[in-house]
Amino acid sequence: MTRDPQHWHCIQHCGACCRLCPEERQEALEALSADQRDQYLSMVGEDGWCIHYDSGGRTCRIYDDRPDFCRVSALGQLFDVPDDDFDAFAIACCRQQIRSNYGGRSGVMRKFNRSIREGSTP
Repeated sequence: MTRDPQHWHCIQHCGACCRLCPEERQEALEALSADQRDQYLSMVGEDGWCIHYDSGGRTCRIYDDRPDFCRVSALGQLFDVPDDDFDAFAIACCRQQIRSNYGGRSGVMRKFNRSIREGSTP
């Protein structure tokens, strides 16, 4: 029996990708242009989280106007990932961020994995 390919979905109230801590995201910084890198670094708060991240609601205050590098859909282009491999790449990136911020057995990880399995956007 062949499994259907998994498709990446962003889940609401996660925010794991909003942890911009440069010490933890060297590969991301290296993928950015000099201007993007400057903008990225200007968005890092003292606690390592994006200054536009609302930690209480786990939402982005500038979501509609966020930079391209904050859009998961742009990750493939930034990291030179072929379109056919994008979903697997984005899923792996999200799992890594969720694991490092909330833990591998967290409610956020369970919600993300359920979203991927069910192919829905909660």
